[in-house]
Formats: sequence, C-alpha cells, structure tokens
Amino acid sequence: MKLKVAVIGGGPAGIIAAGAAAERGHDVLLFEKNEQLGKKLFITGKGRCNITNAAPIEEFFDNIVTNRNFLYSSLYTFDNNAIIDLLGRYGLSTKVERGNRVFPKSDKSSDVIKAFKRYLDQVGVDIRLNSEVSHIKYDGESFTVFIKNGGEFTFDRLVVTTGGKSYPATGSTGDGYLFAKSVGHTITELRPSLVPIELSDSWVKELMGLSLKNVSLTAYQGKKEVHSEFGEMVFTHYGISGPIVLSMSNYVNDIRSDLRLTLDLKPALDEEKLDARIIRDFNQFSNKQLKNALNDLLPQRLIPWVIKASGIYPDKVVHQITKEERESLVTALKNFPLHFKGFRPIEEGIVTSGGVNVKEINPSTMESKIIPGLFFAGEIIDVDALTGGYNLQIAYSTGYLAGINV
Repeated sequence: MKLKVAVIGGGPAGIIAAGAAAERGHDVLLFEKNEQLGKKLFITGKGRCNITNAAPIEEFFDNIVTNRNFLYSSLYTFDNNAIIDLLGRYGLSTKVERGNRVFPKSDKSSDVIKAFKRYLDQVGVDIRLNSEVSHIKYDGESFTVFIKNGGEFTFDRLVVTTGGKSYPATGSTGDGYLFAKSVGHTITELRPSLVPIELSDSWVKELMGLSLKNVSLTAYQGKKEVHSEFGEMVFTHYGISGPIVLSMSNYVNDIRSDLRLTLDLKPALDEEKLDARIIRDFNQFSNKQLKNALNDLLPQRLIPWVIKASGIYPDKVVHQITKEERESLVTALKNFPLHFKGFRPIEEGIVTSGGVNVKEINPSTMESKIIPGLFFAGEIIDVDALTGGYNLQIAYSTGYLAGINV
C-alpha cells in the first residue's frame, strides 16, 4: 500500500530513512530546517566525514556505550558494508584508515553529501529545505506536520530524525524531543557525550596546547575504578580534551559526585621499572637541580607540576634526593592528579547521550510502542557510542529500519 510519509531531519538517519521508504514505493517528504542536507556530516572526521567503521559488525557492540542490545536488529539489518555499498553505487569511493575508520577517498565530506543527494533524487524523495517544523499533531489515524514559515501537511506515517542537542549551529537544537514528548514519549536525561572535561586546577592554563601520547587516564568514584583509557590527550585552557578524554566522558557522564581522575604518564613502565629509569637519569644529572633533571622523562612544561605533585623541593640537587622522595616522584608520575570540575556544555559534545526512551520503541522496526505509525531513528534515541564512525553507523542502521517498516 502506497503511504504518505514524512521524515523530519535531513541528517544521516533521515536521509537513509527517507530513501528506504521511497524505494518501497511510498510518497516521501523530507523536511530539513537548514539550507542543505547533512550539515553535521560536513564537520565529522574534522571535515573529512568519518562515514563508518570497517570493523566486523559484531565488534561494533564493544564500542556502543548506551543501550547496545537495542541496536542488534538495526546494525545486523543494515551494516557498515551496506552503507559503503550504497554510497559506492552513487559515485563515492572510500578508503580505510587507522582504527578501521572509513573516509571518502577525496577527503571531502561534501562528496558524501553529494552521493546521498543523488540517492534521494534517484528514488524520488521530495526534499524540502529551509523547512523548520514547529510542532506535530496526531489525531489517532494520521500525523499533521506544521512548518514555521507557513503550511501544514498530513501524513500516514512520521519518522523523526532530528538529532540531539550537540552542535546546535548545525540545526541539532533538540526539537525532536519536544515532538516526542508532545505525543506521550518520555525523554531520558540529556547529557553531553564525547565531550571535553573541565578541571579546577588553575595551572592547566599554562599547559594549554600540550599534547601527550601513550598515557593512561583513569576515573574513580571514591576508591572504585570506573574506567580507564590509553592513548592521546591534550591540555586546553579549561581542562583536557583529545581522544582518550572524549571516550572517557561517555563512561562517566552519569556520575554526579566524587569523581576523581588520575593520569599515568608512563603506563609502559611499572613502578619498579620506572624507579630504575629515574635512577639512571639521576646518575646522569646528579649535580643538577631536580627541575632541570627530568627533561628526558617529561615534556618541559609539565615538569614543574609533576614535581609539585611529588612534594619535592624543585631546587633540590639530584644527588641529595632520598629514596622516599624518589618513590614520591614515581607515585606522581603514575598517579598524576587531575581535579575534575565538570564537562563542557552539551552543545560542545560530539553526540548527545540520552533521548527518547528505548523501552518505548520497537527495536525491530524503530516504531513507537505508544503511537502507531510514528518512528524514531538516529541520535534522538537514547543510544550513543565511541568515536570512530560508530555513531554515524547507528544513524544509518536505525534510519534504514524505520524506512523499510513505515
């Protein structure tokens, strides 16, 4: 049966939902508030568009932080190979880089958008740009979509793919949560995900721009270890950012109190081996002051703050340092304290954690369990994952499941 279908939101989930529904012979209108489709896609992967991840689909679930079980049907129905094949059919060549991240060969996110646009044109989706939806109504049988600049449209089915609240400049301003609530859905608490962390340490401004590689960041709640990440990070004027910090935020953004962070600056060495390394350096620089004897071990800008954490007088000559003081230095290097203040605002998060409660959505179809004919897909749902193309794949997969089931 041919149906009139509305899709609100022209991001990755909306594009795939609209295309999949149109391929099945339905009349599909795609409403996008911006002047172009996929505005957020333009900035992913630092402007190159990290389309998806090439890892086996079963490995995706290890990288999904919130409600991974909800996504089994969607990810296995429309997987990473499916989106690569679809884009390939519409002229986009891809390549795989470090971490199995998939990018367009051209390194241009605009080429991804062009391929999606060719797809929608081919299958006959009616794209309405500059069409911001103000509200929706459901009368028990059909859906009415009201456009802010005038006009209202009635549909048999409605798919809401408006994204979250992160990067509001791209159009993700939380509209869809209001639409969902207006028809009876509950929204779980919205939190920033994949977001930098603010520190209360005043010295952090002096380290702004300092990048560290091969370090371990660990979070504790009280004495309990919550999560640990190994890799790269960078100091900013407000705290810390970089890959391990963004990933860490996914695992700790629901902790309300007593969150502690420590940095292991030498995770490849246990305390005994690190102590031996320090002894070698001390033998080499025995007549120098401590503050001038750690250049082989640490970036110069970080040295004063590690020494301060150790409690050793920085002007003390190396050959006068006691074994106990050396042990304090080892502790400072392995457990450098970072005093957590909070997360950067949700608008700065790569994705939004929280959203339409998955208990109210059929995971096999993406249809609302409350309102028949209403579907959700993408970031508006309470699901989120780590960086590396996983969140975009969730958008495609849930969008496809919604599109084929309208």
